[in-house]
Amino acid sequence: MGTSKKQSKKYKPPLRIWEKTRIDRDIALRKKYGFKNKKELWKVESRLRNIRKRARDLVSLKALNAGKLEEKEFIKKLNSLGLVKEDATVDDVLDLKLEDLLSRRLQTLVANKGMARSIREARQLITHRHIEVNGKLIDTPSYIVKKDEGERIKFTENSPLASEGHPIRAGVKKTE
Repeated sequence: MGTSKKQSKKYKPPLRIWEKTRIDRDIALRKKYGFKNKKELWKVESRLRNIRKRARDLVSLKALNAGKLEEKEFIKKLNSLGLVKEDATVDDVLDLKLEDLLSRRLQTLVANKGMARSIREARQLITHRHIEVNGKLIDTPSYIVKKDEGERIKFTENSPLASEGHPIRAGVKKTE
C-alpha cells in the first residue's frame, strides 16, 4: 500500500516522445475530443492498456480452465460502461480501440447530443458546472458515462442554460 500524502501517477507518458506518427495522431485526437493537454490522453491510453491487460490475463486463465466467473463479471462491467455488448467475449475486449473509450467521455457525449456548439464549449459547460448526469452534478470532462446514464445527461436546473431561450442554446443545433 502507498501513502496518502503522495498520489501516484495514473498514466505513463510515451517512451519515444518525438515519434512523428504518434505526435500526428495525438494532435488529431486532441482536436476531435478536445483534451486540455496530452496528460488526459495518456490517462485514457493507460486505462485502455489496463483493460486489455486484464483481458489477456483472463485469456491465460481460460487456458487453465479457470476464471469463468471473473470473465463474466469483467464483460458485465465493460458492458455497463458501453464499451462491449452483453454477449461479448474476451477477444472482443482485446479489439477495443482508443476511440471506443474516448467516445464514452462526458465531454464527447455533451457535444454529440447537441448541448454545445463545439467540443471545447462542451468542456467549458462541464467545468462551469452546467451539466448533470443522472441527477448528479459532474464537473469532470473526462468522466466515463455509463450506458444507462447516457440518456440522462442534461443541464442542471439552477443553471441559466436550462431555459430554452438562453442565447447560447439558441445557436446550438440539435443532432438527436
